Amino acid sequence: MEVKEKLEKKEKKDEQEEEIVCPICGSKEVIKDYVKAEIVCSKCGCVIKDNLFDVGPEWRAFDHEQKIKRCRVGAPITLTIHDKGLSTVIDWRNKDSYGKDISANKRAQLYRLRKWQRRIRVSDASERNLTFALSELDRIASKLGLPRHVREHAAKIYRNAVEKGLIRGRSIEGVVAAAVYAACRKCKIPRTLDEIAEVSRVDRKEIGRTYRFLARELGIKLTPTNPIDYVPRFASELGLPGEVESKAIQILKKAAEKGLTSGRGPTGVAAAAIYIASVLLGCRKTQREVAEVAGVTEVTIRNRYKELTEHLDIDVTL
Repeated sequence: MEVKEKLEKKEKKDEQEEEIVCPICGSKEVIKDYVKAEIVCSKCGCVIKDNLFDVGPEWRAFDHEQKIKRCRVGAPITLTIHDKGLSTVIDWRNKDSYGKDISANKRAQLYRLRKWQRRIRVSDASERNLTFALSELDRIASKLGLPRHVREHAAKIYRNAVEKGLIRGRSIEGVVAAAVYAACRKCKIPRTLDEIAEVSRVDRKEIGRTYRFLARELGIKLTPTNPIDYVPRFASELGLPGEVESKAIQILKKAAEKGLTSGRGPTGVAAAAIYIASVLLGCRKTQREVAEVAGVTEVTIRNRYKELTEHLDIDVTL
């Protein structure tokens, strides 16, 4: 019970920290400066809080070996494991605390202990559901190359869906894929429905339908995807330098000011901006190469290319 209360307090604390709003400009973008013990607004510079505590370790480590030796606690709590990482795990290596080999009799005993340990970690149907779903989530996130915070957010969305009984009548794979899609958009590391459908076991239509259902029932409010969010990934996959990426972002900002990005697919607009920037800076990529990376057709790139060059008065000599 004490562990559960601590977890609830930590979740409430995290929610409160997420809701920090600047009293001057109303911005939610804040910087936590642990050196000066302050929380500062990144837009207007207002000091929102000046008694911030550093929750990190009081010791320093200069390499991985020192970090392991000085660390006095286990792994942090994570939502990507069904028991939040609080249960124990018996190591698979047959070594004692001194690194010596364990005898044959002890090995048989450890084998039985490991087997029962795996069984008792999952006690009821809800935990079995979470175990399968979170392993599927980890598989999808690994194939998409998503960072840790996106996985945590997707796991939180799935857990909320389980608590509200939204899984019944739907496939676990579909709900997991929809949660990953929502987490990617929320964390501004967007992935298209086609990309998620390619690595998951459900089709694009089911993921989209399940995502809309979760967004409605869980109150998930997401703004339309900004084409700028796709530029770094597309430019990296095409092997383009940073100058091309910066130029493409400038083009997209001007296009957004003139309303050229609204009502159009963000991947197509981003791909066209990257193509224009690569031509202007002499790092030309073919429309086919850009289309394959962006997951759109060459016709889409040509249409968006013509719109951007005409309305922004960009002189491109092909």
